[in-house]
Amino acid sequence: MITLRDFELSDVQRLVEILNDRAVTAFLSTKIPTPYTREDALWWIEEGSKEELIKAIIVNDRLVGCVGVHQGSFEYSRSGEIGYWLASDYWRQGISLAAILQLTEQVFANTEIVRIFGCVFSANEASKQLMLKAGFQLEAVLKNAICKQEQFYDSYVFAKLKPA
Repeated sequence: MITLRDFELSDVQRLVEILNDRAVTAFLSTKIPTPYTREDALWWIEEGSKEELIKAIIVNDRLVGCVGVHQGSFEYSRSGEIGYWLASDYWRQGISLAAILQLTEQVFANTEIVRIFGCVFSANEASKQLMLKAGFQLEAVLKNAICKQEQFYDSYVFAKLKPA
């Protein structure tokens, strides 16, 4: 069973394990420190994950990932950017899809957000397919918009609108 919940202190070691897996962080923001330490995990649990609409993804009482929506500000306040990651040993099992669907439903039902978008690295084929399966539509391809570790990627922008 896949559930979403707030992060807890008991998640520290699991966060360190997952976020030190280069396969997991390959297409994530460099805002996530490398190496990822116990102190990083504690900050995330106590502060970072409380700043936005961020949830831990739980499968059978085990932390396996994270999904969140960062709400825009000012004239962009009715729009939010989705982000997610999943432990590599749980890939291709429909877990991220279920988590994205749960969170987008919650966001549309409980906030004023009417548009959720996600930006995906061009080389991340699995994530591009995931966005489409979750009902997002490709809106744009921004050429060379991402530079990570001196490598450029196009940014694929997907969006989903609140049902009328």
